[in-house]
Formats: sequence, structure tokens, C-alpha cells
Amino acid sequence: MSGAHTQLGKIQRVGLGKGGYDDAMFGVSFTLGGDGWGVQDFWGTWASYSPGAKYTQDDWMDGHVKSYFRLMDIMKFAKVSDISELEGIPVEVMFKNSALQSWRVLTEVL
Repeated sequence: MSGAHTQLGKIQRVGLGKGGYDDAMFGVSFTLGGDGWGVQDFWGTWASYSPGAKYTQDDWMDGHVKSYFRLMDIMKFAKVSDISELEGIPVEVMFKNSALQSWRVLTEVL
């Protein structure tokens, strides 16, 4: 599909750990999907800070903090207290030119 469109689905899987590029990152991974479709989303940054990197240690720490604040917001919207309780939560997923743009918890149906 081209252009912008939305799909309704659920959080099928959520995890905390390694992921992203070559599993060299650490953060929160989501599998979102519905009938005949699925997409993954990952929020995180490099698993460990490298002094020779082109980013600062503060940038590295800030990346992790932002991921966890996003997770706390999703959990608040979904009205859950544990990350594992997010599985099965209904979501609206927005795509543009077949690429994931954003998604949100469908608070209207909770």
C-alpha cells in the first residue's frame, strides 16, 4: 500500500532486552499486528556506551531514559502495571508508504 493509512490490531508481543541493529542495542521491543499483517517497533539505544563513540555518555543515558518514559506512558494509557500485561492491548497503527510511522493504545475501548 502506498500513502498514509491506519490498521487496527493488538500488541502481540512486548519484551525488554537486546534488539535493534545486530542485537547491539537494549530497549523495549513490540510486535504489533492484526489479521494478515504485523510490524515491529523498537525503542532503545546502544546496550553499552563506548568512549570512542560519536555521541556523549549523556546522550546515551538520555536515549535509555526517553525509552522508559515512553514505556511508562504506554502502560498508563493501557491501564496496566506490568510490561507483560501489554500483550493483547488494542492499538491503532499508522503507516506511510508501507513504513511504520507511529502507533497508539486505543484508550477508547479499554
